[in-house]
Amino acid sequence: MTRITLTGPASARGASARHQAPELAVSEWFNTPAPITLASLIGRPIFLHTFQALCPGCVSDAIPQVKRIEQVFARTDLAIIGLHTVFEHHEAMSPKTLKAFLLEYRLTSPVGVDQAAAASDIPVTMQRYHFRGTPSSALIGRDGLVIHQSFGVEDDVLLGARIAMALSETIPAKDVQPTTSEELARCTAGLCEARTSG
Repeated sequence: MTRITLTGPASARGASARHQAPELAVSEWFNTPAPITLASLIGRPIFLHTFQALCPGCVSDAIPQVKRIEQVFARTDLAIIGLHTVFEHHEAMSPKTLKAFLLEYRLTSPVGVDQAAAASDIPVTMQRYHFRGTPSSALIGRDGLVIHQSFGVEDDVLLGARIAMALSETIPAKDVQPTTSEELARCTAGLCEARTSG
């Protein structure tokens, strides 16, 4: 596990308050025919995991766990997204190296290359999430809010329970407001009568 220090709000460093998931900044995608945005996945829970090809903890623990998640949750609508967050050894961990790594470790879920930052070794998405190093992960709910973030590899049972709870959540339906004069005429005292056929 490679450790770095980033500063950021308390909620991003471990508090459990839900907050809007920052959008991904990706320079190149693998294992997907088109670029992915979190906005396009609203309504689905997302397991976002970060790794580096030369991170020992990623190779020995995190990547095998991601492969188990891919298998266990294959028949659900969980979106699994990998993010190659290179903050050291930049020349050694190029997209070409990542492509070989993905083939070697047989990761099938989409993986993006975290966009390099102009004035920092820390890539853009890693900064947005205040990830402390690799491996890190974020579980994002159907509503687009971060449910949980962690640095390191969580116990399989605990992580599986978190994912199962995220899968069981529903997005609250927005209150449907009458919009036409006919709909308004059928609504009185907070109740709207359904239109009858015939």
